Order: sequence, then structure tokens, then C-alpha cells
Amino acid sequence: MTDMPKTYDPQTTEPQLVERWIDAGCYQRSKGTGDCTVVIPPPNVTGVLHMGHALDDTIQDAFIRYNRMAGRSTRWIVGLDHAGISTQTKVDKRLKEQGVSRLELGREKFVDACWDWTREYGGTIVKQIKRMGCSADFADEQFTMSPQFSHAVRKVFCDWYHAGLIYRGERIVNWCPNCCTAISDDEAEYKDEHGHLWYLRYPLKEPVDGKDYIVVATTRPETMLGDTGVAVSQDDPEASRFVGATVVLPIVGREIPIFADWHVDAGFGTGFVKVTPAHDPNDFAMGEAHDLEKINVFDEHAHVVDGYGEFSGMDRDEARAAVVAWFEENGLLDHVEDHDHSVMHCYRCDTALEPWLSEQWFVAVDKLKGPATEAVTSGDVTFHPKRWEQTYLTWMENLKDWCISRQLWWGHRIPVFTCEDCGWEDASMDDVEVCPECGGRHVHQDPDVLDTWFSSQLFPFATQGWPEHPEEMAGHYPTKALVTARDIIALWVARMIMSSLYFCDRIPFEDVVIYATILAKDGSRMSKSKGNGVDPMDLMDKYGADAMRHNLLTLVTNNQDVRFDAVFDKDTGAFEASPRTEQARAFVTKIWNACRFALMNMEGFEPGAPVAATPEDAWMLSRLAKQVAETTACLEEYRFGDYARGLQGFFWNEVCDWYIELCKGRLQSEDPEVRACAQRNLVFVLDTSLRLLHPVMPFVTEKVWESMPASALDLAEAAKTGCDPSHDGRFLMLSAWPEPAAYGAYVNDEAEADFEIARALVSGVRSLRARYRLSPRAEVDVVVKAAPADAARLEAQRDFLVEVGRLSSLLVGEHAEKPANSVSFVAPGFEAYVVLEGLVDLGEEAKRLEKEVKKVTGELAGIERTLGNPGFLAKAAPEVVEAKRARKEELEATLSRLSAQLEDLSE
Repeated sequence: MTDMPKTYDPQTTEPQLVERWIDAGCYQRSKGTGDCTVVIPPPNVTGVLHMGHALDDTIQDAFIRYNRMAGRSTRWIVGLDHAGISTQTKVDKRLKEQGVSRLELGREKFVDACWDWTREYGGTIVKQIKRMGCSADFADEQFTMSPQFSHAVRKVFCDWYHAGLIYRGERIVNWCPNCCTAISDDEAEYKDEHGHLWYLRYPLKEPVDGKDYIVVATTRPETMLGDTGVAVSQDDPEASRFVGATVVLPIVGREIPIFADWHVDAGFGTGFVKVTPAHDPNDFAMGEAHDLEKINVFDEHAHVVDGYGEFSGMDRDEARAAVVAWFEENGLLDHVEDHDHSVMHCYRCDTALEPWLSEQWFVAVDKLKGPATEAVTSGDVTFHPKRWEQTYLTWMENLKDWCISRQLWWGHRIPVFTCEDCGWEDASMDDVEVCPECGGRHVHQDPDVLDTWFSSQLFPFATQGWPEHPEEMAGHYPTKALVTARDIIALWVARMIMSSLYFCDRIPFEDVVIYATILAKDGSRMSKSKGNGVDPMDLMDKYGADAMRHNLLTLVTNNQDVRFDAVFDKDTGAFEASPRTEQARAFVTKIWNACRFALMNMEGFEPGAPVAATPEDAWMLSRLAKQVAETTACLEEYRFGDYARGLQGFFWNEVCDWYIELCKGRLQSEDPEVRACAQRNLVFVLDTSLRLLHPVMPFVTEKVWESMPASALDLAEAAKTGCDPSHDGRFLMLSAWPEPAAYGAYVNDEAEADFEIARALVSGVRSLRARYRLSPRAEVDVVVKAAPADAARLEAQRDFLVEVGRLSSLLVGEHAEKPANSVSFVAPGFEAYVVLEGLVDLGEEAKRLEKEVKKVTGELAGIERTLGNPGFLAKAAPEVVEAKRARKEELEATLSRLSAQLEDLSE
């Protein structure tokens, strides 16, 4: 008898196993042949676990656990990102709640406050990842602001600076007036907005062909205060006659030229485009080409600067309304049109970004993007799925110089020092207090900090000893795989490749695995503001980590967006149920119960090799061998969804529903050899299955395995390593992975074909019993029509079919005919007829089915009318429409099944 409890308790078991694994050092770098080092995409210190993290981390942990068991040197590097804007915003908010201003506090004390925040909240998400069972190297946790990491960041900046790859320049940047910092193009989020196109009349200084003014079209009339030119298309003969003329800018009175430029689309607006070089990237380029003045009309908070009379001090919206009103009052507003367009917003605070001319630090990318492009086109770095390769290459092809300076206090301060006395400037690894040129002491460091992505681009190698101890990377670099979201292919993946090739002369990783985006049930993005975000911690509290992990992996397909099926309570914002996670929990229970049953039948067990003593043994061992090969291939090829779904189908449908059921009689046999063979075979099958399942469901498999007796796998492992074959003091997670080659001898296609046709017949009979509500114990007469070869297979297993299928008689023949009062079903290789005479009143059954058909047909017609109503589709909530469509599909399937049954009865 086993001492396993009747039910499995994940809430008690899972945290205990995490502690045991960590205390035993199981998560630290393992030794082996070949290397599998993986770096986690470092979550923000302000972050908490969300569904994207949960899927990402499940994939990484499954991959690491598999490789660890496969005997490779493995290490999963875990760490946190200091998250410049995010953390500074959080600390700013806390200080404001305390009545303290960041500016009053000062830079040094504010940075101290950020460190206090990091120490207080930084470990939250790491604790949650640990709760998931992620076997990362928590003993060597990394942080992008640690002293060693900061040293690496500073070296990269200084080396690039001295190589001419980092420069300071005045450029148009995406400026956030709320965060008061520059935002990179890749961090900006585009949102479609309903707006207008204002047509403004600009008076000409001198008439041209009798025209006193031109008309410009703009979506941003407020920036006209900074106009320094008007451009026309080089291909517009009508507008080109105005080239060389001068416009007197309204409100300001500034005289500005009209010129031709290739940036202008002759088909947009009137063909005349106002040019504001300080507030638009294209205008900046035209300003450079035509030597126009660049005038900033906004300050860092996007308020109009001094010098513009009544408009000074207005924010952008106020200035827009006031400018339009002025033009209208002065008869210069030609007309207004509706115009929808995309507007960039800050990814952090959602404020509309302002194209703003400012002095910033940039990385020149021309020398970096070529090698990084070749790394992918050559196949050195491979994307999975492959289609994301084009996203990377397109971005790289259009890559512009990277703005790396941020006007923040929290982050890596730019290590450039300037002497106010003599103008000396340089980037330095050490702080400079005395000017090396003139000896002056008026030396100051640049106040800006580096973009968070500048430091995180170093994560694969700065976490492994670079630059001070590059020898630590030997044998562990490049890392094996990067698992990440598609959103940061440009922000992070590309930059890691560029910096690694430059500083390490090697790619940072061999494979990039892009995981699916987890959407809400209605197909929308999960978010706190919408109230549709699922907290993974809630899922684990309700279902356990194994169930959540398994469900997430089964969702993975080659399509990128997957819907999570949680049902929400709109009042509380919490989910009520996740049917798919409940199914995964049922699978956890299935694993527990199957192993518990086996252990209850292990009296007198003696370890030994499995033997195919019966047809079901030969079938099971062959299927097991093929499952080992398929599972291994899935994990090697990053097909995690196929891995989870395929293994569940195998264990539930073949191991549990068939093999264990067929073993029950032999486990109770009075013949000790028969019983011993059944025990060894079953332990071997279960042990192999547990090892295959462990990467995705580490907790239940580990807990069950520690109670299992030694199998043939353990005996083989002990022979190689000298370890104790028993499971006392051992962990499944450190045990050997089932090697496909070692199972090759069990493959038996003939045995599989024999058993599968028998299984198909028994399954079909069982389905008909259920359909016609017969007792599972009711014996039935069966006639089978099959070709000679298949008929021979069935005849050879007659005793098995009669016993397991509960058949009163079985007739098999090539020319067998359908008996009276029977129903049929078809399977590969045969057609079977089950006689229902005396068991079912076929007439009454036909009437019942006709009644069901009528009911289903009526409901289906009603739903089709609803879905065909344009008004319903326009007004109903998306989830309501989706529910109607799902019900329609369900009814159609039911109607098809009922119709087939009716047709069968009428034959």
C-alpha cells in the first residue's frame, strides 16, 4: 500500500518543493556535456507577475529543466532591470503623496529614495517567479544597477564614445512633457485619434500671379508660431511658381521663404506645407537642407515659451484653440476638415509625445547594424517562428541613430565630464574632479542618464563576468535561447545582438523564441484599466502552479495571439473560473491517481527490465518509445504547445485509459511472474512518463516520483553513475532524461497496428453503448466487415476483444453483412455493426432523436437570425457575439451527429 494521500494538495506541496530544490542547490549551474545557458528578460523592479511573464517563464523553465535532465550544463540567469522612467515615476508619486518635491529633495537624496524603493519592492516579481517553480539561479541574482553591471555599462559607453559611435547632437526627439524626458521611437506607442485638418491662409509679402496668399494644411496649427518656411513638392508645377516668394507669417510677422523639397507630397492638402524644423522630423530634415532657423516654441512641459504675447504660457491644447480662433477672427481660417491620424504617446504615462528639438546623446548605428543583420541572414541567430526574422530585418534596414540620453535622475548617469574653464570634455571610466588639461576644478558630469535599454542590451554578457572576468563566459557563451515577446524585438533583441558582436565578437544567443501574446477572452489586450487582466498568482492559488503552467503551454501555437478563457466578476474584477485551467488541474489529478493506483499494487515489487509479454505490453512500449522521441524533438525544436498537448493525450488516453486498465487483471494475478512483469512494465511506463512531464509540471511529477520504486531507468542510471537506484534523497529534476535511442528497441509497428485496430473496435462499441445509454456491462453481438489482412488481425485478438469489449459474439469477415436491428460505425480498416435488438427500442429511439433534431434545428435557426441582424452585430458586446457564434457551431455539430444517428437507424 502506498502512503500517498488520496488527494494531491498543490498549495502545500509546491512551496515546500521550491524550498527543497533551492536548499539542495538544484537551481544553480549544472555540469554536463554541451551548454544551455539562458538569460531571463529582466523584469522591472516595479513589476509584478502578469500572464505574459507567466507564459515566458514557463517556456524558459520547461526548456531549462529538459536540458538539465538531458545532461547539459545549464544555468538560467535571473535578474531585474532598474527601469528608469517606471521607477522614477513610482518614487515621484510616493514623494508627492508625502508632500515632498523631487526638485526640493535634490538628486542625491532622490536616488537614495529610488534605492529604498528597489529594496522594498524589487524582489516582488522574483518571489512570484520562484513560486511558479522556475528553476532559475536565484543564488546569483543580477541587477542592472549593481556595481559590476554599472562598470560594464560605463565601459560600453566609453569605448563607443572614443570610437566615435556615441556623439552629442541637436535633433528632433520624441519628448514626453509629463515625464520630461526623451523617448525612443521604439518606445512610442501609436494611437489612432479623431482630429482635424486646418487650412490656414498665409499672406504673401508680394503677390504672385495675382494671388495675395497661399493656403497651408496642418494637423497642428499651434506649431505655426515656430514656422520658418513653406515647402512645395518638386513635382507640383502649379505650386512651383511660388518657389522663391516670401510669406509673412501671421501672428508672428516673421518673413519665411517658399521652397521646393522632395519630402512634400503634392497630393496632401493644398500642396503647400508649413515647415517647423524644431517640431517635426521631416521639417527638421528640410530645415537642415535649406538652412532654416530652428525655433522651439514649447518648453519641456509643452507650454508656449516667452515671446509670443498672449499665447505664452499656454499648453498645447490651449495654444491650438487660441491660434485657430485668431486665424478665424482675422479672416485667415480658410476651412476645416475632419482628419483621423496616428499620434505617438508615451509608453509609460500615455501622454501625447511632442516632437521637440533638443540636445541629446546618440549611438551612431551604421557600423553596428550591418554585422547584426548578417547574424540573422546567415542563420547564426534563428527566430522561432521564422516569420519574426523579417520583422527584425525590416527594423534593422530602417534603423536610425539611437537617442540614448534621458532627462532623469534614476539610472546610469552619462559618464561624460566637461571643464567649464577650458572646455575640455571626455568620457571616463572614473569620476573626474580636476581637469586633466588645465587643472581647473570646475568640472561637471553630464546630468542625463542612459536609456534603460542601453544597459539591458548587455544582459547576456555583463551577467557572466564581462568585462573584468571574461573567462567566466568560456563554454557558456553564446547563450542557447532567448525567450521573449515580439514587442521588444527592436528595443532589446536587436540591441543585444549589436552590442554582443561589437564587444564579444560573438552572437549573444543562438535562438530567439517569440512567444504568443495572451489576450483576454474577448480578444482584447489584458490591462488593469480594462479590468480584464488575470493575475497568475490568483490562478496558482486556485489551481496550483502545475495546472497554470500546463494550460499556458497548451495554448501555444504558431499563431501569436491566444485568448485566455477566464470568466470575470465585473464587480470585483476577479476571475470566477478558467475552464482550460480546470482541465489542466484535472490532468494533475489524473497523474496523481494513476501513480497512486500503481503504488497500491506494488506488493513484492522487484526492479527489472520491461518485457513485452502481452499484445498490450508490446503496443504500450512501442507507443512509449515513439512518445519519447516526439517529446524530445518538440523540446529541441521549441514546439512547446505540441509538447504539452501531445504528452497529455498520450498519458491520459493511452497510458491511463487503456494500459493501466488492461494491467489491472495481471496486477492481481496469482501467478508471481505475471504479476512481476506487469509491475515492472507499469513502473517503467510511469517513470518514463513522469520524466517527460516534469519540465512543464515539475511539482506533481516530483512529488509522485519520490514515492515510486526504482525502475529500469534508475537501474541504468545507477550503472552509469554509481548512484543509489532508489529515489531516497534524489530528485526527479536531476534525474536522466529518457534518451530516444535507448528506447529504439521497443518500437514495434506491427504490434501497434494489431493493437490499434482492436482498440478502435472496442472504443467504437463503447461509444455506441454510451450513445444509446446501455449499461457498460451489457454484452452485445458485433459483426465486422474487414479486408483479409485486417480481419486476420482482429481474429488473432478475438479473446481480448470479447473480454475487454464485453461482446456476447464476434463475427469477422470480408463479406460480412449488416444484421437487422443494428447500428454501425466506421474506423480505419473496418466497418462494424452492433446489434441492438432486445437492448434498445429502435422505433422509440428514432422518435427521441427526431424530437431532439427539431429542438436543435429551432434553436439554431434563431441564432442564425440573430447573427444575420446587422443591428445586433453593431450594438452587442464582442463577447456576446462570440458566445452566439460558439453556440451556433456547437448546435451544428450536434445536429450533424443526431442526423447521422437517425440515418443509421433507418437503414
